[in-house]
Amino acid sequence: MKSELSFDVVVAGGGPAGINAAIASGRAGAKTLLIERYGFLGGMSTIALVYPWMTFHTISGKQVIKGIAQELVERLMDIGGSPGHLRDTVGFTYSVTPYHPEKYKLLALDMLEEAGVEVLVHSFVDQVETEGNLITALNLTTKSGPIRVFAKRFIDTTGDADVAYLSGAPCLKGRDLDHKTQPMTMKFRMRGVNLEKVKESMKAHPNNFYKKTPIELLDEIPLTGVQGFYKEWNESGVPINRDQVLFFAGPEDDEVLVNCTRVQGLDGTDVFDLSAGEKEGRKQVLMMAEFLQQKIPGFEKASISAVGTQIGIRETRRIDGQYVLTIADVVEGRKFEDTIALSGYPIDIHDPSGKGVQAKDIEGDGSYGIPYRCLVPKKMDNLLVAGRCISTTHEALATTRLTPSAMATGQAAGTAAALSITDHVAPKDINITKLRKHLTDNGVVL
Repeated sequence: MKSELSFDVVVAGGGPAGINAAIASGRAGAKTLLIERYGFLGGMSTIALVYPWMTFHTISGKQVIKGIAQELVERLMDIGGSPGHLRDTVGFTYSVTPYHPEKYKLLALDMLEEAGVEVLVHSFVDQVETEGNLITALNLTTKSGPIRVFAKRFIDTTGDADVAYLSGAPCLKGRDLDHKTQPMTMKFRMRGVNLEKVKESMKAHPNNFYKKTPIELLDEIPLTGVQGFYKEWNESGVPINRDQVLFFAGPEDDEVLVNCTRVQGLDGTDVFDLSAGEKEGRKQVLMMAEFLQQKIPGFEKASISAVGTQIGIRETRRIDGQYVLTIADVVEGRKFEDTIALSGYPIDIHDPSGKGVQAKDIEGDGSYGIPYRCLVPKKMDNLLVAGRCISTTHEALATTRLTPSAMATGQAAGTAAALSITDHVAPKDINITKLRKHLTDNGVVL
């Protein structure tokens, strides 16, 4: 067995950001390795059943995330793995993008292979070797023994900033006042749901649902999501610290994804907290399923069909980078000279200790820019970061953490890593004009 491997670019973390980063790097000509600790790719989308993808559009319907992310959606559509972008019947965003997780797992592997990327699963980064301000190697724990992986550039798409943290790059966690993070959620699917009955209840009792729910469109568009059933929830007595019911339709016709459990006060980078969270999350799944079956129209014959492989993590560590994206940047729809991705997802903070969600829309054209500097740590000169752990405040992370945004920052990081090698410069010194042109030439909206 090889105990040492060498690449141009190594991407750690096989979620949406990592998949897009590795594809972009491979397509740009870099010899690339993608490392994933589970036996399959997809990150929170497949490990924790995060579904659907939200959102590729602004609230007015302009698509601002394309590139490799849109290519993934189109290729899923070609194989019956997604209906594409549909209107959000919750009303929180313009669109949602349902997808079939098993088809996504395989498509991702196919696209990585086409890009010449090598994939190593069942591999956990447990140590980072450094010399000065450079990462020299990642040490992996595997079933077949330890492996050292050398590279010219490294990309951290672990979601938890594991590589950055282990390298000594400055990291932040949670909100400033107490470092508490957004709650974890154990998501689950139910089959046997009568969605027509759900829809009839929504039309009959519109005030029992989210204020932006497009009730008037329910006869014209497919039901994709439901937020509400406030009366039933408030009368339930179920000991889960939230204020409403939330679920999304699909991918099958009688199936929903339930996003209702809420595990608070735990640290997703602490193995003891994670152990406690996994148990609590699964307890809440059974309580929530029983409530839905007994109290919610359309769920009378429903049953649990899947539960997340692990609990879903919204927030842990993030880097303290060259620029820290703020809530003002997002809400005011600011664009930057080094914007490498746009997003139209609003502020969506699940309270770390309370019941509610803090939501704020984006002004202007409905989109904000993510600067390249948010992908660049303050310390390590051959490291880039993409996905949930880029440099933001606690509040701004409530939008950048979403899957399409992670895909977009992933493509930017992978492209930048490869270009920095070709141009013989550190990632922080890359020609931004050249990077942005390469991204737009490859379908990215800036």
